[in-house]
Amino acid sequence: MKPFLPIVIVVAALALLPLGLSSNTVLNFLSFAMVITLAAQGWNILGGYGGQFSFGHAVFFGTGAYAMALLQVRFGINPWLALPLAMALGAAVGFAIGFLSFRARLRGSYFALVTLAFAEVFRISANAWGFTGGAAGVLVPLRLDAANMQFADKRITYWLALAFVAAVLMLTLAITRSRFGAQLVAVRENEEAARALGVDALAVKLKAITLSGAVTAAAGCLYTQKFLYLDATLAYGPWISVEALLAPIIGGVGTVFGPLVGAVMLLGLGEVTKTVFANLMGGSVPGVDLVVFGVLLILCVAYAPRGVLGLVQGWFRRKASA
Repeated sequence: MKPFLPIVIVVAALALLPLGLSSNTVLNFLSFAMVITLAAQGWNILGGYGGQFSFGHAVFFGTGAYAMALLQVRFGINPWLALPLAMALGAAVGFAIGFLSFRARLRGSYFALVTLAFAEVFRISANAWGFTGGAAGVLVPLRLDAANMQFADKRITYWLALAFVAAVLMLTLAITRSRFGAQLVAVRENEEAARALGVDALAVKLKAITLSGAVTAAAGCLYTQKFLYLDATLAYGPWISVEALLAPIIGGVGTVFGPLVGAVMLLGLGEVTKTVFANLMGGSVPGVDLVVFGVLLILCVAYAPRGVLGLVQGWFRRKASA
């Protein structure tokens, strides 16, 4: 239980945050931050611990989001049942992409570009297919009821997303302490050496991308239930691939809390930047938050390759040794 204590403390603190809040803007920000954290944690399992950098995690996010919406709208399935089904579909897509890529020994930039290509194929297909609503998208009917996973109190939406984040944080920590986690890191550090030691690199990477697909699909499901509308650009657009990639890198890639720290920082800075520029320019400046994200990424790569958490840990070590 002791290794999980930091997670319990952080989650408990986050759970208490909305109790004194009445601002819907802040509650919406917190809920969305948890959704991005979940997607980033999915990326972190594959990219951070497994070393398989993906540029197309939108393919898993969008699959979960569309499955969640279409299972309700087209088949009348309750969202509480649709959610695990959508996660299973995200896992299946992850396995399929992993099998095709890793069997062909793709890695590094080649694997990253393949995932980006799959995300674009799914986006174009969803935009053209009538079953998904085409370019018009799909609208989930508003039925405010806990049985429909729709809540009038925005705090409950936040707590639901936080519960998923807590579960994935514990799952990630359990992976780091498991044999599978050790094999995953071995494959990341030196795949040939891992193979020589008897590690089945293909099986390890397939497990990682399948798990990553399921977790990221869960983020897509929560996005659907929060906004109740989807189109191909929202579900499979590059925005989610970028944020799922940047949050762990900024927070601390290959760490348990890195995606959470990075997601909050990323979205917080984005909102502050948009607000400041809107006040200075007398109106919104489209894309200004992306400029900040780019600058932040450059600074992290140049001066903090281990992310914000790496900087903090390094400072504490220097203080302890002084």
